[in-house]
Amino acid sequence: MRNLHQPFTGTRRTTRWIAVAVAAGTTLSACSAAKQREAAVYGPTESVIEVIAVLRRHVPDDTYRFPAASDFTKRNVYRSTLLRLENLEKVHADALRAGHMDAAVAFAKGRSLERLRAYDLAAEHYRAAAEKSPRLRDEAVRSAEINERIHRANEIGIDLPDPLPATGKRDPFPTDSERVLAELDDRSARLSGLIDLYPESHYVYVVREEIERTDVVRAQYFAAMRHALPGGQVRAISELQRVASRHASSKYHRRHLLDVANFYARMAEEYTQANPPESLRFDPVVFQELVEAAMQIYQTVAAEDGWSEKLEAGRRLEAFLAFTLQVDRDRFTK
Repeated sequence: MRNLHQPFTGTRRTTRWIAVAVAAGTTLSACSAAKQREAAVYGPTESVIEVIAVLRRHVPDDTYRFPAASDFTKRNVYRSTLLRLENLEKVHADALRAGHMDAAVAFAKGRSLERLRAYDLAAEHYRAAAEKSPRLRDEAVRSAEINERIHRANEIGIDLPDPLPATGKRDPFPTDSERVLAELDDRSARLSGLIDLYPESHYVYVVREEIERTDVVRAQYFAAMRHALPGGQVRAISELQRVASRHASSKYHRRHLLDVANFYARMAEEYTQANPPESLRFDPVVFQELVEAAMQIYQTVAAEDGWSEKLEAGRRLEAFLAFTLQVDRDRFTK
C-alpha cells in the first residue's frame, strides 16, 4: 500500500484518496455552474476531485518551519479547502445525494481540520470516512487516533485566556506555578511521544506546532505572573528566551525574538515608572542594560529581509528609541 504522506513524484500514480473520489464516478455537472456559483460564498470550482487534489498536494508540507500554503485568493489552503467542500455540499446537494463522495469529502475535511487545530472535529470526520470507505479505513482510523491523542494532550494544563471572553469575565491564571509546569511538561511529553510513533508522516509537523504552542503558553504564563512569583522577572525572561532557542527553526522564530525584545522594553518602561529618572533611586546602569538588550534584538530582526516581523521590529525600535529620549541623557554612564 502506497504511503499517503509521500509527495507526488515522477509520473505520479493516482493515490487511494483521489482514487476513491474517481471510483465514485461523480464529477459534478457544470451545466448550471454560473447560477450555482452565485450561491457559493467561496469559489469557483465544480469538482470535488479538483478541491481534493489541491489539498493533497499540500498534505506533506512542513507547516512548522514554513507558513501554510495559500490558494489563488491568498487564503490559507487548508481553510479554503474546508470552505470549498462545504460550499460544494450546499450548491451541489442534489448531485451528492447518492453519497458516493461522502468518504472522500469526510477524509479531506479531516485533513483540513487537523491543520486548523480542530483535532476533535478532524477525528470525527476521519471516523466517518472509515465507516463509509473500506479503501480509506486503515489510514482514516490511524489519523483519527492521532488527532484524538493530540486533542487529549492539549486538554492537559492551562491555555492562554481569551482577552475578550463572551461572558465578560476572564479566568485568572492559577498561582501554583509548580503545578502549571508539571501539567505543561506532561502535555509536551505526550506530544513528543507522537513524533516517535509517526516519524515519517506529516503529523511530525503538526505535533511540533503544538509543542511550540505549549512552550509559548508556558512562557506567557510566567510573563503574566512575574509580579506574583518570586524572581518572576528573571524567570519570565528565561522562559521567553527558552521558546526562541528551542524553536529556532520555526516560522515563528522572529516572533519569539520580538516577544523577548518587547518584554525587555516593557521592563524598561516599568523601571522608569517605579524609579523616575529625576529621582535618586534611578540607576542608569540598570536602565541601560534593559535598553541595550531590547535594541539589540529589535535590530537583529529588523535586519532580516523577507519577513513581516522586519517591519514590525523597525517600527518598535523607533518607538522605543523615542521613549529612551525622554530619559535624562546625563544619567547614562559613558
